[in-house]
Amino acid sequence: MFNLTGAFRFVTPSLTYYGAGCVDSVGEVLQQKGSKALIVSDPSMMKCGHLDRVTGILRKSGLEVVSYTDITGEPTDAMVREASRLFKEEKCDCCLAVGGGSALDTAKAVSIVVSEGKEIAEYQGYDKAQKRDVFLVLIPTTAGTGSEVTKVTVITDTVRHVKMMIASLCLVPDVAVVDPMLTLTVPPNVTVFTGVDTLTHAVEAFISRKATPVTDTYAMEAIRLVAESLRRAWANGDDIEARSKMSLAAYFAGLAFSNASVNLVHGMARPLGALFGLPHGLANAVLLPSVMNFSWPAAPEKFARIAELMGENVTGVTTLNAAQQAVRAIERLCRDVEVPSVSELGIESSKLTQVARKMAEDALASGSPANNPRRASADQIEKMYAELLSQ
Repeated sequence: MFNLTGAFRFVTPSLTYYGAGCVDSVGEVLQQKGSKALIVSDPSMMKCGHLDRVTGILRKSGLEVVSYTDITGEPTDAMVREASRLFKEEKCDCCLAVGGGSALDTAKAVSIVVSEGKEIAEYQGYDKAQKRDVFLVLIPTTAGTGSEVTKVTVITDTVRHVKMMIASLCLVPDVAVVDPMLTLTVPPNVTVFTGVDTLTHAVEAFISRKATPVTDTYAMEAIRLVAESLRRAWANGDDIEARSKMSLAAYFAGLAFSNASVNLVHGMARPLGALFGLPHGLANAVLLPSVMNFSWPAAPEKFARIAELMGENVTGVTTLNAAQQAVRAIERLCRDVEVPSVSELGIESSKLTQVARKMAEDALASGSPANNPRRASADQIEKMYAELLSQ
């Protein structure tokens, strides 16, 4: 699907730390880059002790620390505004996030807002942020969003009720610290949503019209790791090997989709999340099987490879049948880890039907669906939303 002779670029953080206990390195990293850090986090990180641990590491290295911990749910423009105000009032000179994708995305947004002085809504779209003066370190505590390596942040506009996708090279963090031990406290349901989010990132990057040989390499390994480890991590949160593989899968998938882009699942997930309050990973998980069933005919060779990566036996099977096996394998994985249906989420069928057309139009307007191997019209997207009601 990609052009082997074509030119492409591949963007990554300047430095990545990976492995059990690597969070202890964050003090020496920031020691050379600032004197007062804003930590963006959430109440759950306070309860489980991760925030205190990181704060202690920074203070031991001689840094002053200010914390913003009001990340409650998906990140919003109001959270970004308040955290940015705190950063400026306290005269911070570096920013660090500890938590899931919401904390990481908020910190990324803060880093450009305090550098350029604009409202976050002004950055919606591509490449509108031109500079970042703030040294940025991201520490994920879930294995899912990949935000620690991407050039993207997604922030909800609370006035327009729109999830704003903001992409810029300025959002790529300086340092990613991926310590699998920090994910041991993640409950089963969040493990599932973030884990299927990782699978979505990897699959969409792999089938994307913008895929390259490098993104394919990362995406394929991420798919294999998720297929091998998500069930284990969900069933036994203390399975360190499974948790480590999922953290690595999230990291690989983040590198893949940040460079190859996501497509139809993410395009449809943003309005579903914005209008019904679903966490990003959960919205992706609910949509993934249906969208893959729609997409496979346009990229059968890639879907056949996905089937292999997910452990399907495709020996002697035609490419088309193997591609269909990939879709069934994804459906089975989601079923095994108990991804809920739309009805189980309490979404009223009448409300979904009422807003399905607007969601379809918003999905297309986001630009992501254009990268899908099979192009979808507003009518087709609306139909896929409707089909969720029968699952």
